[in-house]
Amino acid sequence: MLKDFKAFILRGNVLDLAVGVVIGVAFGAVVTGFVADILTPLITIPGKVNFASLAFTVHHSRFAYGAFLNLVISFLAVAGAVFFFVVRPVNSLMARRASGTEPDADTRECPECLSVIPSAAHRCAFCTAEVAPTS
Repeated sequence: MLKDFKAFILRGNVLDLAVGVVIGVAFGAVVTGFVADILTPLITIPGKVNFASLAFTVHHSRFAYGAFLNLVISFLAVAGAVFFFVVRPVNSLMARRASGTEPDADTRECPECLSVIPSAAHRCAFCTAEVAPTS
């Protein structure tokens, strides 16, 4: 049973997922800090903007809609920061990387991994599968 558990933990996709979660948490902290320490002060430069004290009361029930407004503004700031400082630059880099050109006439796809390899190749450079050369 312990052997099976060890095999499960050491599988690549479990480790990849764990690394992804850790990196995601760290990245979330960076984005939250950026919004709290840089973007929010820029928004409040014209005056003190804090909606936390805004509320109304109905039959002795207090509705603190100002705290909700603070959360909405914080969410929009985080979403904007992620979009403008992460998504757009990554999309731009990916667009530059994508060539969009057709493969050369001297190439073909490997039947095993579908990577582009030279037509005269006897073995795929990516998956090392033996392939018959085309004449």
